[in-house]
Amino acid sequence: MPTLTPPRRPLLARRDAAPSRGAHEVRFVTIHGHRRAYVKAGKGPTLLLLHGLGCDHTTWSGVIDRFAEHFTVIAPDLLGHGASDKPRADYSVGGYANGMRDLLTVLGVDKATVVGHSFGGGVAMQFAYQFPERTERLVLVASGGLGPEVTPVIRAVTTPGFHRVMGALTLPGVRHVGTTAMTALSTLPLPATRDLDEVASIYDSFKDPAARAAIAHVVRAVVDWRGQIVTMADRAYLTEAMPMCVLWGTDDHVIPVSHAANAAVLAPKARIEILDGSGHFPHKDEPGRFADLVLDFCASTTPAVYSRARWRALLRTGRGSAIASVPDDAGATGA
Repeated sequence: MPTLTPPRRPLLARRDAAPSRGAHEVRFVTIHGHRRAYVKAGKGPTLLLLHGLGCDHTTWSGVIDRFAEHFTVIAPDLLGHGASDKPRADYSVGGYANGMRDLLTVLGVDKATVVGHSFGGGVAMQFAYQFPERTERLVLVASGGLGPEVTPVIRAVTTPGFHRVMGALTLPGVRHVGTTAMTALSTLPLPATRDLDEVASIYDSFKDPAARAAIAHVVRAVVDWRGQIVTMADRAYLTEAMPMCVLWGTDDHVIPVSHAANAAVLAPKARIEILDGSGHFPHKDEPGRFADLVLDFCASTTPAVYSRARWRALLRTGRGSAIASVPDDAGATGA
């Protein structure tokens, strides 16, 4: 791990200026017959950035170059999103975790610090659970999987008529009016409208029937009419063996900030950072401050070293503190 100097510049305000120095080159690799898009920048240990539902790698555009000063940044478009293929495929959280393992393997990466936003946070947690030997740290940003509550807009995707209704709502004239209105409303200084520019981009992507179908499959795997189904609550004790940071905006209207408190209870050793005034996309609202916090977390923690014996002890007891009695060198690098 490189030596990171804690940032000395002042933290920046909402929609602050930490812009990308330009569009990032999108690369492609075919895995299991499906083309996957990704961006790669920088040198050093790997930082894997996983976007949320309906987004793509561009959600990280404001922070990629800053992270690339210290890390090799890999920001993929998850299958069914962005420029990646949108096949009839496995869109479960576990399936996505497998896909990220395979992408890293093809790119020659053994281990990574994994940063996941919203649905991508659920994928990040699943990746860390399935492949602890390949996970150095875990950063969750307004993450799914920490409580049942979620906006009714996402729950609506699970309804039987979603595909047909959204098909009508994304006809050229209707879509233009909708995206223009949401983009305009996002400029208002109101917490309830702050994320509408990102929502407009997601809405625009639904004009592609394959994208709509993929998103519907994704949501139905993790959400029902009562809210989120997938949870890390029963496996949170495993984070004792891995540095974990949770970041959340106070004005998140997609997944409530109260879920950060859930994370603090489930994983007492986790670092919790609440960004006052940020919404569901703190990496876009305050890219400078967001990057500061992530880099400081990485600089102040030691990457996890996988020990099969320690992992076994945690699984056997089903709770934390089991690793204290297991020697450091017991199966330190075993698979």
